[in-house]
Amino acid sequence: MAHGHETTRIPGFYRLSLTERRAVVLAKTGTDLAALDHGGLDLATADGMIENVVGTYALPFALAPNFRIDGCDHFVPMVVEEPSVVAAAANAARMVRAGGGFTTEHDAPVMIAQVQLLDVADPDAACARLAAAEPEILALCAAAAPRIVERGGGPRNVTSRVLSRPTDPDGGMVVVHLHVDCRDAMGANLVNGVAETVAASLARIAGSGARVGLRILSNLAENRLVRVRARVPAAALADALHTDGLAVRDGIVAASRFAELDPFRAATHNKGIMNGVDAVLVATGNDWRGVEAGAHAYAARSGRYAPLAIWRAEGGDLHGELAMPMAVGTVGGAIQVHPGAQLAIKLAGAHSARVLAALAGAAGLASNLAALRALATDGIQRGHMSLHARAVARGVGAAGPLLDRVAVAIAAEGDVRPERARAVLDELLAAELKSRQSSLT
Repeated sequence: MAHGHETTRIPGFYRLSLTERRAVVLAKTGTDLAALDHGGLDLATADGMIENVVGTYALPFALAPNFRIDGCDHFVPMVVEEPSVVAAAANAARMVRAGGGFTTEHDAPVMIAQVQLLDVADPDAACARLAAAEPEILALCAAAAPRIVERGGGPRNVTSRVLSRPTDPDGGMVVVHLHVDCRDAMGANLVNGVAETVAASLARIAGSGARVGLRILSNLAENRLVRVRARVPAAALADALHTDGLAVRDGIVAASRFAELDPFRAATHNKGIMNGVDAVLVATGNDWRGVEAGAHAYAARSGRYAPLAIWRAEGGDLHGELAMPMAVGTVGGAIQVHPGAQLAIKLAGAHSARVLAALAGAAGLASNLAALRALATDGIQRGHMSLHARAVARGVGAAGPLLDRVAVAIAAEGDVRPERARAVLDELLAAELKSRQSSLT
């Protein structure tokens, strides 16, 4: 497994054929990727996962190399349909690697279960009674989740808030938050079960005529944040086209400030982060929709939508930091039954939910760095155009050395239509045939 004793710095990995890439991964991880040949999911398993199944739908499964996270090397599994996401993340990880790699911090894996209490005649008194009864409530929660308690998790604390008063249109309403440590599970089913089990007791303790409303987790997992930091030497930001690394650094910082000052830009800034995060979560069978919801809610926690990652120039280098809720698991849910998700977690060396959160966060910060660097230099279309050109060239039958030649030609022309790719391929094939015929005469 590529985490701690095998480097994932693999120059030219993207240039290898699919078979050659698989051979490299097998040599470095000892893992056979044959399970991915049919999307990692058979029809019988799929039929048991959701309703009305009529087939399976495959997406590309990729591995991003170059990631060094908390002193260990990892392949980062990514499932995504958009060209350039994987290449951009891997390239940015290479730049961050020059500064020592990503470093991360994680909160405890605590999720919030919400219990809504309605028709509360005296909300303030109800909150006071709930606070006084916290030991009793924690005991009820622990009894509702004995298996997670055995693993070192379980209820941690109880809080409550007044949402509206009897004179308000909604009447007296209180929400109780049950904070539960879910260990290596994402925890949705766990905390929902706890909330449903103890809700009636919470209404009894609250008194004041309280009745139970909703009992459900919150995807705003503000107690389950991952923080990812990266330092990139200015020289690592330079390349053959942009030799002034300090200028590139300053362009990235200016782009970061744009997102900090403007919510319209911040939305797209954060979408770039989620390109990396979501691709990891889809690959590993996690609830990417829940993480998305939590991320955007957290970005708006001040009342104004803001970027999840920011970049600054410090001591001549570029420093970046991302902070966001990351409610992920390595056990339970789809992971239990999806062989592809299990394989992704194994390839990543994600032996715990905290490690997986670090990988997803690092992929998000890498994707953000790549996008800002592209925007601050050539614009985002240059990289997209190149990769899209390869896809179009492949779609018209170009293969081997001709694939690159067709892709380069149509990208240089700015005409990546299949019709133009076919014409270029025909021209190259005709030239090759003429060259072979000339050599025979």
